[in-house]
Amino acid sequence: MNIVFSKPNITNIDEMQELVKEEVVNGNILLRTNDEMANTIRSYIIVKVDDKLVGFVALNIYSKNLAEVRSLIISKKFRGLKLGRKLIKACIKEARGYKLKQLLALTYEEGFFKSLDFELIEKENIPEHKIWADCIRCKHFPVCDERALIYKLD
Repeated sequence: MNIVFSKPNITNIDEMQELVKEEVVNGNILLRTNDEMANTIRSYIIVKVDDKLVGFVALNIYSKNLAEVRSLIISKKFRGLKLGRKLIKACIKEARGYKLKQLLALTYEEGFFKSLDFELIEKENIPEHKIWADCIRCKHFPVCDERALIYKLD
């Protein structure tokens, strides 16, 4: 099994959309249009197994201090290989390279992020008031039941 982590290119967007479709429909991941994905393509990290795209994550920078880990997805067929953990660790490494102070995760998978040393916080305490514009596009808005977690990079 050949596992490769890399930055995507524009030609990966259709595969990425197909991979995330079920979680978007379920409301677990926010829909990103093809144009949005193209515009933020540099923020993504993908993982391929034997040349098949099986997962990705995005690192969205909000300020000099804060970035968000978002849109984490691993194909059901490839879960259990710790690929999600490796994608998050790649985001942590990238965030450190940018000299950011904190990583935010808004998630239904609290235990997963806690296992990677993210700490639970109240959403009202999100540093620098994360831009909530994305939230109004969520099918759960305004009743958000996601958990907010922070990873301190210092």
